Parts: sequence; C-alpha cells; structure tokens
Amino acid sequence: MANAGRKKMRDSKGASPEQTDKPVTLKDRLGADTLAKLKLQAESLKQEEVRAAEAKRKEAEAAREEVRKRQEQDFGYLLNNSSQDWKKFK
Repeated sequence: MANAGRKKMRDSKGASPEQTDKPVTLKDRLGADTLAKLKLQAESLKQEEVRAAEAKRKEAEAAREEVRKRQEQDFGYLLNNSSQDWKKFK
C-alpha cells in the first residue's frame, strides 16, 4: 500500500506525461508571423531554383543547336557522317 501512495505523489508533483514526452521544438517557440515569413522565403527559393534549372536547360539546348548548325555547314563533317550506301540515292 505504501508503494501505491508514493506513485500517486510522484504523478501529482510532476508535469503530465504528455508534456514531458514531447521536447520543445523551434516551431513551438517561433511566432506565427515568423513561420509564415520562413515558409514564404522557402517557397521563393524553390521557385528561383526551378527558374535557374530552366534557364540552364535552355542554355544547353541553344548550345547544342548552335553546334548542330555549325556542323551542317562543315562539308568534311557531313561527308564523314553521311550514309555510305549511295544506291538508295539513285
């Protein structure tokens, strides 16, 4: 019986188990306006990253197109890379 009394005293003295199990997070400590600003900043950074990737892709595509056009004007390149089966052109 004495053990049961001690257990009740320990539970009544301390905080509830739910409060002690969860550590305090940064989200809990920051205000709602600060969280909103951080979310907005994260979203804008993601959009900027997408724009940068798109610009890089377009730049690479333009470079490939430029090389292709330059190669089409080079007779030696066309001769070396053309089909050697001249019978189909008769």
